[in-house]
Amino acid sequence: MPSLKDLKNRIGSVKNTRKITKAMQMVAAAKLRRAQEAAEAARPYAERMGAVMAGLAAGMQGSANAPRLLAGTGSDKVHLLVVMTSERGLCGGFNSSIVKTARAHAQKLLAAGKTVKILTVGKKGREQLKRDMSAHFVGHVDMSEVRKLGYSNAAAIAQDILARFEAGEFDVATIFFNRFQSVISQIPTVQQIIPAKFEGGASSALYDYEPSEEAILADLLPRGVATQIFTALLENGASEQGARMSAMDNATRNAGDMINRLTIQYNRSRQAAITKELIEIISGAEAL
Repeated sequence: MPSLKDLKNRIGSVKNTRKITKAMQMVAAAKLRRAQEAAEAARPYAERMGAVMAGLAAGMQGSANAPRLLAGTGSDKVHLLVVMTSERGLCGGFNSSIVKTARAHAQKLLAAGKTVKILTVGKKGREQLKRDMSAHFVGHVDMSEVRKLGYSNAAAIAQDILARFEAGEFDVATIFFNRFQSVISQIPTVQQIIPAKFEGGASSALYDYEPSEEAILADLLPRGVATQIFTALLENGASEQGARMSAMDNATRNAGDMINRLTIQYNRSRQAAITKELIEIISGAEAL
């Protein structure tokens, strides 16, 4: 049975924890608003660019002049998995959901006899994957110093991936991230970026291009890879703050419940101690 002093200390400790989680919840809420606005603003551009490139790609299907980023290497033996997670924790299942999806994908590829290489973006994903996937690591992108996410951050990651592709290090590249839906819902997403895949878009036969479709695609495809990565980073940023806000809200509520339980236990113990003292006083008086 804990003493009154121990109970009082525990109540004070939990109250301090509740103050911290409440403050973190408020900070996450403020960051979420900005991150959500950035992610939603990027979606129309990414969708429109994807539609234009889908139209161009449709006209190049089967062409011997199709860029390698579109046609691929002709093989799918080596896969590069780009796993995007956060630099910090305390955001519920945000990181673990991405890692779980990436690990399942990697194990499926390995079971099929493919070679898997992993490029991690964000410390938390790397920490979780290194337990059983460290042999497949080929690189890491540290985002801890990035205060405001910009297109230049995505362009640097894209440049690294494209350089590896040109060097023949892999055949297929896939990114893993959480797509933001709401504060309580983030969707683990798997998206192939090399060879480029596009959905929808009008047929290029409806348009005349100057210069040629091949030249336009050769210029747009690297930008398309960078845009897809930028969009994924923005979605991840909003998802992270939404998950952290939800996790800190739950932690604050749990701390409040614990404070109530400890307070009841403290009051009962205090009442029992007072009752015991009264009984001892009365018994002493009667003995006299």
